[in-house]
Amino acid sequence: MSGMDVEREVLKWALKNAFDHGGLADVKAVMSKVMGAHPELRSKAAEVKKIVVEKVEQVNSMSVEEQASLLAEIAPELTRKHEVREARRELPELPQAEEGRVVTRLPPEPSGYMHLGHALAGLINEYYARRYGGKLWLRFEDTNPRKVRPIYYESFRQGYRWLGIEWDFEKNNSDDMELFYHHAKTLLEKGLLYPCFCTAEEMHRQRQTMTACRDRETEPGRALELWDKAVSGGFREGEISFRLKGYVDSPNTALRDPVLFRIVDYPHPLKGRDYSLWPTYDFAAAVEDAVCGVTHVLRSSEFAFRDELQNLIRQHLGLKNPVYVEFARFEFKGTPTSKRVIRELIEKGFVGGWDDPRLSTIDAVRRRGIRPEAIREFTTTYAGVSYAKKEYDWSLLYSINRKFLDASSRRLFFVPEPVKLHLENLDAVVVEAPFHPTQNLGTRKIKVSKTVYVPGRDIKALKPGEIFRCKYLANIRISSVEDDVVYGEVVGREPSPGVRIVQWVPEEAVRVRVFRYGSLLRSDGSFNVEGVEVIDGLGEKSVKEVGYREVVQFERFGFCIRDSGENLEFIYCHD
Repeated sequence: MSGMDVEREVLKWALKNAFDHGGLADVKAVMSKVMGAHPELRSKAAEVKKIVVEKVEQVNSMSVEEQASLLAEIAPELTRKHEVREARRELPELPQAEEGRVVTRLPPEPSGYMHLGHALAGLINEYYARRYGGKLWLRFEDTNPRKVRPIYYESFRQGYRWLGIEWDFEKNNSDDMELFYHHAKTLLEKGLLYPCFCTAEEMHRQRQTMTACRDRETEPGRALELWDKAVSGGFREGEISFRLKGYVDSPNTALRDPVLFRIVDYPHPLKGRDYSLWPTYDFAAAVEDAVCGVTHVLRSSEFAFRDELQNLIRQHLGLKNPVYVEFARFEFKGTPTSKRVIRELIEKGFVGGWDDPRLSTIDAVRRRGIRPEAIREFTTTYAGVSYAKKEYDWSLLYSINRKFLDASSRRLFFVPEPVKLHLENLDAVVVEAPFHPTQNLGTRKIKVSKTVYVPGRDIKALKPGEIFRCKYLANIRISSVEDDVVYGEVVGREPSPGVRIVQWVPEEAVRVRVFRYGSLLRSDGSFNVEGVEVIDGLGEKSVKEVGYREVVQFERFGFCIRDSGENLEFIYCHD
C-alpha cells in the first residue's frame, strides 16, 4: 500500500467516524478501523498513527456538511448510517371499539378542492378502520347544489387515492333524497318538523332572542300539505323552509329550531332539477351516519356543537347514534384555508390557482414535492387526535418528507447566478459521477473543458490564492478575477479535508429556472403576494432528462420538482 493510498484510507475512515458521531472523529476509533481493515500496516503503526492524528484534526475542523459531502465523493457506500428501527407511533385506542365492528367515514363536501386538513382527517379515519378490522365509507355530503361541482368530487377521489387510502364503500348523499323525504314525513307526522315562512333575518333574530316562530304550532296535517306542495315545486326559494321543533332557549344555538330542509332553485351536478327541496347538512349527515352503520365519527372540533343536534334527529327517528371523537382543526403557518379567501386571491391574481404551491390544497402540496408517505407519517407523529388547537410549522412536514426524498431522488449539478471559471491548466476530461451516493441509481458522464461555471455568491467570497474544490473534478486555486471571469489553476485531483467545496457545471450546461415560494400570509395577517423568488441558473445536461413532477436534489442547493413538461422550470421543495 503506497503512502498516498494509506492517506486516502485514513481519510475515509476519519470521515466515516465523524459522520457517525455528530462531526467529531476519534483517533483511537479511526486507528482501530484502519488496522482492522489492513493488518499488513501493523508493522508501521507509529507512522500510520501520525497520519491518523493529522487527518482526524483536519476532518474535525470541517463542517458536518463538508464532511458528508467529501465522504460521499470518496466512499459513497459509507454515507448510509445504521438504520435504527423506531417503535411505530400509534394513535390512542378508540373508545367503545369492537374488533371487526368499527365503521368510519370520509365525508367531504365537494364544494372546493381537497386540502391537507381533509387529508389528515381522512388518514385518521382510515387508520382506525384498519386497526380494528372495520370498514371505511367515502360519502359525499352534496346536498347544497349551489356549492358542489363535478371537479370537486374528483379532487377528493384522486387525493385519497394519492394518499394510499382505500375505501370499502362509496355513495353520494344526493342519491338518498327519497329516504330523506321519508324520514322528514315521519318528523312532520309527529309534529317535530314544521313549515316556516320567516325570512333568514327573522330566523336569526329569533335565535338571538330565544323567541319561538309564529308557525311553530302548525298542525301536522297542514304541515304535510305544505310539505307536498314544496316537494312538487309550489314554492320559490326563500318562501318556505322546514324547521326542527328543538329547544328555542337552549344554550346550544344549534338546537334553537334549526332549518332541516330548504328550497334551492339551482341545478344539482348529478340530479339536475329533479329536486328543489334539499336537506341541510345536519339532517343528511345524521341520517347517513345511521344508514351507513358508522360507529365512530372522527372529525375536527369545529363540528362539536352539532353533535347534540344530530343525536336529537336520530333519537326522533329511532336511529342509532355513533361515538364522537373530535380533534383540533389542522392548520399550517402562513397558509390560508378559507375557500372564500382563496377564491378572492385567485380572482385578484395574487395566486395562480388552487394548485399554487403556497396553498394547502392537495394539488398544491403535490406540486411542492411533498410525498404521501410523509403526510401519513406526519399524521401519527405530530397531528394525531388532540383537541388542543395548534398551528403546525411546515418545517415539521418537510423534515419527514426529506427522509423519503433523500433515499430516492437523483443528485444533479445546478449553479445559481453562474460565473465563468477558466481553468488554465486543465486538459479536457470526462467526469463520471453517481446519481446517488448510496442507492444504485446509475451514473452520468460529464465532459469538462477548460471552462466551467460556479455560483457567483460562493466564488466572490474567496480571494486570489485560496483553494476550493469542485466535487468529482479537482482542487482549484484562484489566480485572479477579471471582469466577470474567474481564473484558476488545478492544484490536485484528490479530495482534501478542510477544502471548501463549490458547486459547478460544465461549459455545455443548460439554462434552468427555479421558483422558490415563501409564505402567503405574514405574521400580521396581511398577504405576502410577492413571495415568489425566481432563481435563474445553469444545470448539467442531465437535467433535461428529469421527468415532469420528478423530484431531484440539486446538490448544495436543495430538493426541486420539475414543474413543466416543456421548459426546464422547477419548484424549490425544501433543503
